[in-house]
Amino acid sequence: MNFKDYNQHQLFLFPPTFEDFIPEYHPVRIVNDVIDKIKIDPLLKAYKKEGNPSYHPKMMLKIMIYAYMDNTYSSRRIEKSVKENVNFMWLSGMKQVDHNTISRFRSQKLKDAFKDIFRQVVLLLAEEGLISLREVYTDGTKIEAQAGRYTFVWAKSIKTNKEKMLKQLEELWKYAQNIAATEDSDPEPPDFKEISKEKIRETVESIDRKLKGSNTTDKKGRAGAKSKLNYIKNNFEKNLEKYQNQEKILEERGSYSKTDHDATFMRMKEDHMKNGQLKPAYNTQISSENQFIINYTVHRQTNDIGTLHSHLENLKETFGKEVFSNIKSLTADAGYGSEENYEYLQDNEIEAFVKYNTFDKEQDKNYQKKYKTFSKENLYYNKDQDFYLCPMGQRMDKTHESNTTTKSGFKQKLSHYQAKNCVGCPIRGVCHHSKTNRSIERNHNLERHKEKVRELLLSEEGIVKRKKRCYDVEPVFAHLKHCHGFRRFSLKSLKKVEIEFGLHALAHNLRKKVA
Repeated sequence: MNFKDYNQHQLFLFPPTFEDFIPEYHPVRIVNDVIDKIKIDPLLKAYKKEGNPSYHPKMMLKIMIYAYMDNTYSSRRIEKSVKENVNFMWLSGMKQVDHNTISRFRSQKLKDAFKDIFRQVVLLLAEEGLISLREVYTDGTKIEAQAGRYTFVWAKSIKTNKEKMLKQLEELWKYAQNIAATEDSDPEPPDFKEISKEKIRETVESIDRKLKGSNTTDKKGRAGAKSKLNYIKNNFEKNLEKYQNQEKILEERGSYSKTDHDATFMRMKEDHMKNGQLKPAYNTQISSENQFIINYTVHRQTNDIGTLHSHLENLKETFGKEVFSNIKSLTADAGYGSEENYEYLQDNEIEAFVKYNTFDKEQDKNYQKKYKTFSKENLYYNKDQDFYLCPMGQRMDKTHESNTTTKSGFKQKLSHYQAKNCVGCPIRGVCHHSKTNRSIERNHNLERHKEKVRELLLSEEGIVKRKKRCYDVEPVFAHLKHCHGFRRFSLKSLKKVEIEFGLHALAHNLRKKVA
């Protein structure tokens, strides 16, 4: 038989180097070249001048980014790769970094510097002509947090429990009032509308005084009341303090996880129980161009509609007003269509190719055929005299105006209109179901934005952008989740999660550059 020479102990006259084992256009070389081009001054500030010398931050950064390109996310697996993988060994210069150092670098050293590193890489891509930073496509996805799936705290439960406490106090006070032996010396009964520690103490003292001074023959009822009073004394103030601390953590959210206070329970597409279960997660937002991520943010709120303003403000803060002012258009789905977002885009001179919630229905001929006649969106409006005409031609005059404020603090102005007489109308049953005359409310500023957006979306450019959105921003999430297994965060807390997602975003951009 004829075999090639095999000798594990063969000596080399000229020993090979790592350069000999890494192809010329290997991704690891792209990482090395890109990081060598950027400035890491903000990262250097995270290191102390005194003490033992640290591993060079550029080396650590290269290792971390290439690890995420290679789908290696665990600090222990990165440590193993640095010792065994020739690409990591080449990047590290044979320095063997332990997993604790890797973990600290990711969660602490990169905390204040990573966004600037990401910005520099994006600007390098722009210099190479891979992106223009003139048109962006924005979308979001929910990614599960590294938190217990059943360690939840709900804002509604806290509210319900506080209401129960108030009710128990009120019922016990009324019972004590009924059995009091002498006339109550309190000038007026306690106000049981809002609970506080002071309210609990005052009410407990009043109840205790009434129970002690009573001469009721209902000994069983009096004993039960005393037992309830003791429970209230021992638990209510302590429970209220717990609820108040939980409300501070919740802020404006509806829930949070006990094992990661920044994580909010959200309805996920990836449902392990297949029953529409809520899971602790973060709402990640990206803006892309040519499938490159040009900006990313991580949010604790469950819907997309309230994230656009802060997402774009973050883009402005990261890249500066000059770069931000170059953005001419933004394309997004109906999850972002709101008066506040349209106003923001208009103020920043960005064309809004952003659907509103009824846009797709308007394009559905069957829907329009069924609802066009009676929908308030299709009623005739006389702008000069400010009135609507109902489907039967009856005038609907303005009755009043009202103002509302969204959760984000944005103020909206609503106009209300009502028909004068719907009695005996032959089409009343299909026109409206009100017991009185038909009334509608309209946000004229929002309608103005919707008219402009509708014109943009139905234009040739708008049709192209709507199609492009589906294969520009959405595939980015598909790559991260399905090709690279990023379905759950490894770190906890919003700050650390932002770094982790940023590493995934930067790794994606460099993979895309190599492709």
